[in-house]
Amino acid sequence: MKPMSRFAMELIKEKGDDTPISWLHKSERFAEKLATPDVTVADLIGDVDPIKAANLKLSYADDRVIHFGMIPRANRCIFVINELPDLQARIQVSLFNILEEGDIQIRGFKLRLPLDIQFVFTANPEDYTNRGSIVTPLKDRIGSQILTHYPDDIEIARKITEQEAKLDARQTDAVYVSDLAKDLLEQVIFEARDSEYVDAKSGVSARTSITAFENLLSTAERRSLLNGGDHTMVRLSDFLGIVPAITGKIELVYEGEQEGADVVAGILIDDAVKTLFPKYFPKINKLERKDEETVYDELLHWFFQGEGFELMDDFTDEEYKRALDSIPALNQLMKDHQPDFDAKDAYFLKELLLWGLVSYKKLNKQRFTDGYEFKDLYSSFLKGI
Repeated sequence: MKPMSRFAMELIKEKGDDTPISWLHKSERFAEKLATPDVTVADLIGDVDPIKAANLKLSYADDRVIHFGMIPRANRCIFVINELPDLQARIQVSLFNILEEGDIQIRGFKLRLPLDIQFVFTANPEDYTNRGSIVTPLKDRIGSQILTHYPDDIEIARKITEQEAKLDARQTDAVYVSDLAKDLLEQVIFEARDSEYVDAKSGVSARTSITAFENLLSTAERRSLLNGGDHTMVRLSDFLGIVPAITGKIELVYEGEQEGADVVAGILIDDAVKTLFPKYFPKINKLERKDEETVYDELLHWFFQGEGFELMDDFTDEEYKRALDSIPALNQLMKDHQPDFDAKDAYFLKELLLWGLVSYKKLNKQRFTDGYEFKDLYSSFLKGI
């Protein structure tokens, strides 16, 4: 009813009420452009097309030689420019007239096109000055700035991760993931955002937990396939599989680079275990009296008397359970402090207890090629003496 282009005006003039009309479904009312340094004004706004001029035998003074870009073609749509600071300043300037005056300027042509477009721009705040910048006049013309943030708690973070993770039904049916494992995964990401080794400004990608969750399931699935099984559960030792997801999606400060990305990822997992540990078992005080007894003494004594305890990566589910059940003091601690804990999740909690004692410097954990070994901190040294 309100034609803007010369083509539409001439078509209506010629056909009147017989002008063909098509309806744009809402799924077609969306256009998106990723801002990259090679984007040109011609891509977004348009340019004079010499081939069109030659075919139609028109001079360059005729506005019909213009080939319109993505923005005019997105009339009555939502148009999104992602990573706006990456757009060169001169390209950003070309958006001024569209946003403010409602006209477009192409190679000397000034066309009054009252485009009905909802513009949406996305950018990371630190990118305003680092990798690129949003020119001030354009930023002034943006109606509202909405600042997003990381999830405030683990429950919301879990919902986002489960919603966005790309998993098929075969994976979810074959691998059982306890709620405790999901909480621990999200806690690792929370620890990364507060870590002294991670750049607090650009810090941690919002997609870290999503990729880590996918990697966690694939690690468990791989073990199950190697063992010839069709079903398994996620173990805490499977968290070694999320290290590549962490190292690829966090930016480290100088101290973190010195430590190494893999080492930092291991520290984050240990910190997450340490944070969740007091929710399930009695807190371990940093300073203890010399003769004061603790609930963990019997378990620690078991490790002191023994040669150590190994959890192999390729253990079948039965071997894994049998290994954890072979520690009497560990079973007793579970009975005393988590008697009603879900049986399906109990073995993950047992492993969390061992890792927690390591993070509190009560036990020693070593990674070797095929698994983990847990030992008393000083037994090997004292036995050597």
